[in-house]
Amino acid sequence: MVNDRQTLDLTVFSRGVAGAAVEWRVSDAPIPYPEAVAEMEARAAAIADGTAPELVWLLEHPPLYTSGTSGKSDDLLDARYPVFETGRGGQVTYHGPGQRVAYVMLDLKARRPDVRAYVAALEDLIIRTLDAFNVKGERREDRVGVWVARPDKGAGFEDKIAAIGVRLRRWVSFHGIAINVEPDLAHFDAIVPCGVVDPRYGVTSLVNLGLPVAMTDVDVALRQAFKDVFGESEQEVVDGVTV
Repeated sequence: MVNDRQTLDLTVFSRGVAGAAVEWRVSDAPIPYPEAVAEMEARAAAIADGTAPELVWLLEHPPLYTSGTSGKSDDLLDARYPVFETGRGGQVTYHGPGQRVAYVMLDLKARRPDVRAYVAALEDLIIRTLDAFNVKGERREDRVGVWVARPDKGAGFEDKIAAIGVRLRRWVSFHGIAINVEPDLAHFDAIVPCGVVDPRYGVTSLVNLGLPVAMTDVDVALRQAFKDVFGESEQEVVDGVTV
């Protein structure tokens, strides 16, 4: 069943820190996971202290698995790559080249201090991004992430195309979303993705759906979708250089 959660009042989420632009950072080289977590934690603390602007950080990771606060050891079938315990919500997932990770660090106290509404806004961010490529992403009441129907595989078959995992500290968000653009989908075979065991539910990507989409195309769509859901982002930083 499609999750009909709440109708978002997007004007509430677009109210960020008065006069402060959201920084939009793009890293071209893969970022090791521990380095990314350390950077997120430091930036979230600075945002909470009012000494740094909000940040959306786009990156890719080298191949790895992460286990969230609901992760189970049985969900890791083959530890072919490093496994990291992480404080984000959710279970076990894969990150690697070809997957656009967006770490979203926003001051929800200044926007809307509502965790469920924030997760719904991230879902909306993904759905709007996919819509730019004529892909219908959908919420599901009993499964996290964003899904696409696969009638070509059979009745009731669906594939997950994007994952969500968030953490809040002092009402500043970090971690975020991961959209499958062109990752090696075989690496998902080593886990039970997000604890979903039903054989009708798999994993897909934009390229797997037959769309010749580049990472830069997804970044452009994400940027526009972010503006629609969360408001303007004015500063762009590519590997530490403001552009």
